[in-house]
Amino acid sequence: MAVLKIRTVPDPVLRRKAKRIGALDPKIQKLIDDMLETTPAASGVGLAAPQVGVSLRLVVIAIPGEEPLVLINPEVVKKAGEREVDEGCLSVPGYRGKVKRSQAVTVKARDRGWKERRIKGAELLGQVLEHEIEHLDGVLYIDHIEDPADLYSTEPEEDQGL
Repeated sequence: MAVLKIRTVPDPVLRRKAKRIGALDPKIQKLIDDMLETTPAASGVGLAAPQVGVSLRLVVIAIPGEEPLVLINPEVVKKAGEREVDEGCLSVPGYRGKVKRSQAVTVKARDRGWKERRIKGAELLGQVLEHEIEHLDGVLYIDHIEDPADLYSTEPEEDQGL
């Protein structure tokens, strides 16, 4: 396993729509392992493959104290409610901002064993699911910021992305 380099804006890979994964192979399994190692090493809780320079529809979520999630070809199938959250991103270092997210989301995806799953998430998990899946479509949280005053600089030790 290896800690991968996180791509940051304005890297064009972050703005591309990622490709669906048709089947699992050893390269995808290694990428999953590397992403699972990279996420906590970067002080993040979620990571999308484009953030490590790979334009594939793959997300890992590693919330401390919870079982890591591997989501292949994830898509949000249901959203409920709305709330304002403070958000950051490993690909937009040094900044945080206030964005609107759903109260809860339901996502369908395949896991690393290729089994189809549905994941319901609220609070932090719901926020991370929305944030990371948007990366797969080339959307960053800063795209949701309507008022420039809602984006602010952070000190490096405060800067934790999703």
